[in-house]
Amino acid sequence: MSDLRTLAPGLADPSHDAQQLFRAILDATAHPGRIVSLAGAPAGSGTLSVAATAYLLSLADRDTPVWLASNFDRPEIRNFLRFHAGTPIVTARAEASFGVVMAGTPQPFDGFNLGTDAYPDRSATLLIEVPDLRSGPIRRWRGPGIADRASVGIAGLDDDFWDDWAANHGLFPCGVDLVFTAGTELCALPRSIAVEV
Repeated sequence: MSDLRTLAPGLADPSHDAQQLFRAILDATAHPGRIVSLAGAPAGSGTLSVAATAYLLSLADRDTPVWLASNFDRPEIRNFLRFHAGTPIVTARAEASFGVVMAGTPQPFDGFNLGTDAYPDRSATLLIEVPDLRSGPIRRWRGPGIADRASVGIAGLDDDFWDDWAANHGLFPCGVDLVFTAGTELCALPRSIAVEV
């Protein structure tokens, strides 16, 4: 662990702030395609966005290991998460409850725990950092939590990504869940949601 004086600050009031952030994250998860702002979250550390930081500080703990892609696998981020969330940082995707990747990462879902038919809840959740949540090509999302269809325009994701998502969705009830993060905002894409071009 590095000198604690160099760590970025975590939640000002961990109990209260984590509850507020959790409610916002739950709202996004219950309503796929809804963009939720987490503006009150701490700035975090290194290249990790405010929204990704808030998500991990709210949900990661010593029982939920985190895997970081090379863009984020830096001492200041590892130390920040270990200190403020108590979460182990793992080097194998299969061991992770949460993964943090950048948009454009090849085969972003490969190697993560997909759960099993008996225990689908043991699958991983991936946080995918994207340029923004509004300026990309519009895709239609449909499924639980969405009335009819949601029109979502997440930037930085190519057709190969959405092909991978279709294969992941086809594994339901298994498969990974996604949370897209950009700045202070996030948007959830559970495995139960189908995405149409």
